[in-house]
Amino acid sequence: MNRRIKLTAVAAASLLLIGVPTAANAAPWWGGWHHSRPAPTPTPDPTPSDDPTDDTAQADLTAAPSGSSFVEDFNAPALLGQVASLYDQAWQPYPDGTSGIYAPSKTVSVSNGVMNVALGGAGTAGTFGSFAGAWGHVGGTFSVRAKAVGGDGNGAAFMLWPSSNNWSDGEIDFPEGNFEESPSGFQHSMVPGRGADREQIGTNVSWRDWHTYTVNWVPGKSVTYSVDGKVLQTVTHDVPTTPHRFMFQTGNWGDSGTLMIDWVSTTE
Repeated sequence: MNRRIKLTAVAAASLLLIGVPTAANAAPWWGGWHHSRPAPTPTPDPTPSDDPTDDTAQADLTAAPSGSSFVEDFNAPALLGQVASLYDQAWQPYPDGTSGIYAPSKTVSVSNGVMNVALGGAGTAGTFGSFAGAWGHVGGTFSVRAKAVGGDGNGAAFMLWPSSNNWSDGEIDFPEGNFEESPSGFQHSMVPGRGADREQIGTNVSWRDWHTYTVNWVPGKSVTYSVDGKVLQTVTHDVPTTPHRFMFQTGNWGDSGTLMIDWVSTTE
């Protein structure tokens, strides 16, 4: 069943990303992505460039939580180049060519109820949610069910990033890490100039299996990290209070493979 929330589209922007690892030095996937100025959301290419055929994209379609203000479970198939237009109220990709790393129109497709993100070529980055609602989260619950096949040397960072683009407004990463390793959560310092300082929350799970990763954010009070409904840790310092967006990024390095996203949900 398709539970995408339809909201009126308004102008929004994607963020450029700088300071990321290059192909030459990207072996560790460190917590902490540095962002800069906004860039316009591109018009997607209406001509698909490929047909996703990854047989591994057969997910255990465990239902997303009920009561969420936004849920996307990727029921409508979409070829490469079609996702931005067919999921325009659920997925706001970075423009192709951003930072010389990202080309979502060439990497993201949907089949078998799963968003498939190709690894080992161009990187991918974008924000989940509608034009109207994606940039205004102040607290809430943010969940994604995901796994990765292949892609050693690459990794992903799912994060709550401040809509102000001010790093000291707080960064929450979960899950984040290289695909050949166990993902972690990272709670970044909100002290100006100390954003690279962070607390790491280990998961002891593998990217190679389906898991549901959840952040429960109570503004100014706490951030709780959970995997498959099991609480890992609650952090009560460096807790944001301003609007954030829920997004993810993969690099353009490492082995070929696929990051698969079964569903994503947010509440406020």
